[in-house]
Order: sequence, then C-alpha cells, then structure tokens
Amino acid sequence: MANIKSQIKRIKTNEKAQLRNKSARSSIKTAIRRFRDAVAAGDQKVIAEELRLASKQLDVAVTKGVIHANAAANRKSAMAKQANQTAAR
Repeated sequence: MANIKSQIKRIKTNEKAQLRNKSARSSIKTAIRRFRDAVAAGDQKVIAEELRLASKQLDVAVTKGVIHANAAANRKSAMAKQANQTAAR
C-alpha cells in the first residue's frame, strides 16, 4: 500500500475508473453477442437494429476512452461485413 497521500487518492480513482471501464466493456460484449445471435437467426430487420445499437455502444466507448478508436472501427467493420454477407444470401 502506498504511503503518499496523493498516491492513495490516485489508487482510489483508478479503481473507480477500472470498474466503470469493466462495465462498459461488458455492455459492448453483450451488444456484439446480441448482434451475432441476430445474424444466426437471419432476420434482416433485427440484424440492422442490433448492428446500429452495437455500433453506437462502440462509439460511446471510444468517446469515453474505454477502448481505442481503431479497435472499435475493426469491430464495426467486421460486424457490417457479416451483416452484408447475411443480406446477400
């Protein structure tokens, strides 16, 4: 444990941020999982809606600094590609 007062405060704020980020990452994973379930079901309307919601969650996470912008772009791109392949069938 740190002895310096400012370091003790920093540890506390880091723990709060860690919990916030963990929650955000969890909700992103849930949104992506729901999108994949929609793709498996094959309903175009649901796929489009879940893609929109997951993309929005990723954008918010980037804005808050939870994940890197390129990581979000890669995930959004992969999901869009998957949605387009499903539509082509």
